[in-house]
Amino acid sequence: MSTATTVTGVCPECETDLTVPPMVTGETLACPECMLTLRVEDVRDGVLSLEMVEVTLRDWGQ
Repeated sequence: MSTATTVTGVCPECETDLTVPPMVTGETLACPECMLTLRVEDVRDGVLSLEMVEVTLRDWGQ
């Protein structure tokens, strides 16, 4: 059995193909194309299942 050196996934927003080092459920990454923050929901056979993470920016009252 060989260990994968990279895993793949697709950005749910812009559909960019992503190839990244091995990741585990719960880790986050940024799509290099649309800069969306993505969370790994599942890893199966070297394929990532990704979900968008809602990022709320602070309102500093300026």
